[in-house]
Amino acid sequence: MSTRRARAGGSVVIAGSLAQKAFWGGHTWALLQYAMGFRRLGWKVTFLDWLDSSMSERGMESLASANHSSNVEYALKVMRFFGMDDDFALLVTTANGERSSIGLSRVELLSRLRGADVLLNVMGYLADQDLLSAAPLCVFLDIDPGFGQMWRDLQLADIFSGHDVFVTVGQNMGRAGCEIPTCGLEWLTTVPPVVLDLWPACTGGRDVFTTVGAWRGPNGPVQYRGRTYGLRVHEFRSLADLPRKTGRSFEAALDIDPADDRDRDSLRSGGWSLVDPRAVAGGPDSYRRYIQSSMAELMVAKNMYVQSRGGWFSDRSVCYLASGRPVVAQDTGWTPNLPDGEGLLSFRTSEEAAAAVHEVHGNYRIHAKAARDLAETMFDSDRVLERLAAAVSAETLQGSAK
Repeated sequence: MSTRRARAGGSVVIAGSLAQKAFWGGHTWALLQYAMGFRRLGWKVTFLDWLDSSMSERGMESLASANHSSNVEYALKVMRFFGMDDDFALLVTTANGERSSIGLSRVELLSRLRGADVLLNVMGYLADQDLLSAAPLCVFLDIDPGFGQMWRDLQLADIFSGHDVFVTVGQNMGRAGCEIPTCGLEWLTTVPPVVLDLWPACTGGRDVFTTVGAWRGPNGPVQYRGRTYGLRVHEFRSLADLPRKTGRSFEAALDIDPADDRDRDSLRSGGWSLVDPRAVAGGPDSYRRYIQSSMAELMVAKNMYVQSRGGWFSDRSVCYLASGRPVVAQDTGWTPNLPDGEGLLSFRTSEEAAAAVHEVHGNYRIHAKAARDLAETMFDSDRVLERLAAAVSAETLQGSAK
């Protein structure tokens, strides 16, 4: 992929787990910000997904039933929502072993991969070796830094093999103080992009701090070099009484398992309002409405991000910022890389979080304007993806010269 073409527009195939994570509106946006952002820059974009029957909420016993799977229906709805009806492929494997493709055929997909400048493989989700080898350049995009690197260093799993270039939203990867191993790989860093036209600044809304997320998520804690790197639950518990402490309203669209009744009760007794994320943010449109109807966000990070000091910053938070909604964000090591104090305020302790909440309430207009300004300056997809494409081009050229 030449530098010239990276700037002028090229062709990209983006592979990610959309159908598997049906009704996770935030995850949908995390993937489609890249697709829509590259499209804005004039790139030809193809989205690639795959779904095994074991990943589907309703059975995919046969190809005849696959189209009626709620996961498949969700993916098709999302592709229509973003105008990608003719530019996606969803590979399915049924319970009886039948394989097929919804959208582009496998032959058409292989043709697009061969003609693409780059395959952007989000979290290495695509593992089909025939498809990976068809792409001239495979880029691993790490949006969940820490887990994969520690797994590889512990020889538990290697999700990075088969890729040529490695990109992470862990801004501190390879720097002093960051506890995430590089695994001997050269890492390019980026911030999450937001397509500003799709996330306009808003006025009005409810007088409530909100957030959307999973209490635990799909990965368990990692034991690494004598420390335990945990999940969001391990950070959120210390903020259970923040509503009572501040006298302000807080609401979480929280994916929390019934087995966590004790934690749910603790949050409610601390003043949190809990709502079903599927009901209020289960698709791209409802997710956007939920964020834009909020006053601000309280961003609670996974313990993995906090302890590793990798500099992760939330793709959800950039949507709040673009909407003109201030963000009070837990410090994961991002503070040396991003402005802190207006529109975006950091905290490490519950006391600092409370102080930041009071500051946002006391000077809301200033922080709301600064939030949108920050999104335009730091997270605009045009700037972020142009820089990313140029960095990948430079890394490729440098690698070819070695």
